[in-house]
Amino acid sequence: MQFIIKKRDELSRIGELIINSKRVATPNILFVNTSRLKAPVFTDIIISNTDLKTKNPVLKVTDKKLPDEFLEIEEKHHFEFKKDVIIIKYAKQLFERPKKFVDFVVNLRKKAGPEKTIFAPGIAVPSNLALLTYISLDLFDSSRAIIAARNNTMFFSDGEYKTNDLTELPCNCPVCTSKKNSSELTFEDILDHNYYTLFNELKQVRNMINAGNLRNYVEKRVQTNPLYATILRLLDIQHYDYLEENTPVTSNKTIYATCKESFNRPEIKRFQKRVINRYKKPNSAKILLLLPCSAKKPYSFSKTHKFFRKKIFETSNPDAIHELIITSPLGLVPRELELVYPASNYDIPVTGIWDEDEKKMIKTMLSKYLSKNKYEKIIIHLPTELTDFIKEVIKKPVISCVDRPTSDESLENLYSLLEENVSNFKKVKRKERQTENITCIASYQFGLTGKALLENTKITGRYPTLKIMENNKQLGMLIEDRGFISLTMYGAEKISDHCEYKVEISDDFKPKGSILAPGIIKADENIRIGDEVLIFRKNKLVGVGVACMNGKDMKKLMYGEAIKTRHIAI
Repeated sequence: MQFIIKKRDELSRIGELIINSKRVATPNILFVNTSRLKAPVFTDIIISNTDLKTKNPVLKVTDKKLPDEFLEIEEKHHFEFKKDVIIIKYAKQLFERPKKFVDFVVNLRKKAGPEKTIFAPGIAVPSNLALLTYISLDLFDSSRAIIAARNNTMFFSDGEYKTNDLTELPCNCPVCTSKKNSSELTFEDILDHNYYTLFNELKQVRNMINAGNLRNYVEKRVQTNPLYATILRLLDIQHYDYLEENTPVTSNKTIYATCKESFNRPEIKRFQKRVINRYKKPNSAKILLLLPCSAKKPYSFSKTHKFFRKKIFETSNPDAIHELIITSPLGLVPRELELVYPASNYDIPVTGIWDEDEKKMIKTMLSKYLSKNKYEKIIIHLPTELTDFIKEVIKKPVISCVDRPTSDESLENLYSLLEENVSNFKKVKRKERQTENITCIASYQFGLTGKALLENTKITGRYPTLKIMENNKQLGMLIEDRGFISLTMYGAEKISDHCEYKVEISDDFKPKGSILAPGIIKADENIRIGDEVLIFRKNKLVGVGVACMNGKDMKKLMYGEAIKTRHIAI
């Protein structure tokens, strides 16, 4: 038996389980097959206590035992795994205790590693399948579908309903389209319907993983059941570090922040932490201008922000002004980071009404930010409902908005206040400020190393495609799609002594286009998917590329693309 990961989406993954030379995609449903209950014809994998002649892989149970490749574990298991598939013995009982369930599954996955398959029997229904897959479970069974059918209960993607409660059959599966109403349904009909619904949801979950969009889908599904929402919240809050290390730092997928669960997404929390802990404002910026967000991303490409920027650049000293966008769920987005994920790709419902959690988050972030970044003057150009609670954390704020931020009167007032204040400071050169802006991005991306990259450099090109040059050599380039700086070998060499995002490949490994995990002997544990990575061999810099897996997995896995190389010198 062998398991291979084909595609990742945070903790979830598409895999391939090879059983007796037959290949099964994961996540998947093991459909029960007995003399009385036959597995559906569309099943990928069957669990049975009888001998079957079928093209599908069959897991045969004898004396209530599965094959030797399977390890059944209990809640207090010692976590020493030598088997290929791990079964959570009391999954149903654990699932009903959300905190124990979340802690158990996370600890199990940490100990077992990514290369093991985890089977959680007795808990899968269509409405929770996305959530169970999101927390890294791989295999499920059809037992809940059978039990539900015995109780005249039908599965739907948003929950389970008694047949007596359905005046119409809201489904186009073969069973429901052949019946006039629910009173005609037999046990076998309900079971077939449940099988169809469960398998359809499984395929949808796989689609979401392949598209890198499972988290958005999970947030929709957990709204149907308080237990599911509890599990997701506990996972986000109590296991942030584990989630974060498996979450890419770059993405082109949009975050739809439509519920409370969105606020605790690992990519959002990481962005907030880096803004406070890594980011430093441009040195020459003297005036802080607080602006509202826009529906279009990046902000500066929106019609609203073009109005704001026009007034800024009409002043006599525009580069003394620093723009900070106030938004939910991110809190604060410095203008220099508008291309960085998730600031570059999120959407929220706009009502003009801010709840207490949003207010607290924004005020807390702004207070922390201002304690580390000092300005001579702060101008608030925000809608009234935002201004009312923002000004509580600012000493002597200047409010420029008269009514709406984009009204002619408000924009003219903004210009007047900016011009009045920028004239008090030494003229800031555009080239100087441009270098500082890229330094801000580099610091967010690399930490303290970022500042070293920009020393004695100049910036060329047109935003958002900007090149970092030193003595006519290109060190790197800001890439709009990633929002990050992509390094050349010159840039990598400049920061090679200080950068933490390093891997060491074996002496006899010769990469061709990509670095595969088996060729890596060391990898920094701070590396995340999407990070810029420096490649060393025999302690000599030999390449640079983008991480395709996190640093821990680079060291653990014995297959798969670890780094997509951009430059290699071997």
